[in-house]
Amino acid sequence: MHRQPLLTLLSTYRSVDPHEEKMRQEIIAFVRQYPDCFERSLKVGHITGSAWIVNPERDAVVLIHHRKLDRWLQPGGHADGNPDVLQVARREAGEETGLNHLRTMGPGIFDVDIHPIPARGDEPEHLHYDIRFCLEADPVEPFRPTAETKGIRWVHFDEITDFTEEESVLRMVRKKKT
Repeated sequence: MHRQPLLTLLSTYRSVDPHEEKMRQEIIAFVRQYPDCFERSLKVGHITGSAWIVNPERDAVVLIHHRKLDRWLQPGGHADGNPDVLQVARREAGEETGLNHLRTMGPGIFDVDIHPIPARGDEPEHLHYDIRFCLEADPVEPFRPTAETKGIRWVHFDEITDFTEEESVLRMVRKKKT
C-alpha cells in the first residue's frame, strides 16, 4: 500500500505536546481513510510536505514570505501524488528557496501540523495535513526568489516573532533540532 511508509513514519514519531499528538492521530486517521490523500484533487484536504531548514549552528531557520497566504512560513507544498513526503519536502524547499545543497537531519519526521487553507477562486477551503522534516543548509548559499515568494531569508530564532506568531512555527523553534 502506497500509504504505509507514511503511516510507519507517523507511528514512530513522538509528539512534543498534547496538541501535536492530537494532530498526529488525526493525520493517521486521514491517511487511513483516504487512499487519494496525496492528491491535491481531494477537496477536503491533502498531505503536504514542509522543510524546517536550519543553519549548521541550529540558531536560524529559512522562512519564506508566501505570496498567496501573505505570511512568513517554512517552505513546503503539495505532494501531488508522491507518497514520499520527505522527497516532497526536499523538492518544495529547493523550488521555493533555490537552495540546492540541503542535508536531511535524521530519518524521521520533525513536526506535524494540520492547518486550514482559505478558499481561493474555484478551490474551496480545505486542510493541509503537513508533514515536516528538518534539513540543513549552508547560509552562504544564495537564495533564488520565485513567483511563489515575496521574500526569503534566514531568521535567527530570537527574531522569529518579528516575522510570525504562527504557533506551529514557534513550536518548531522550541524543538531546536540537533
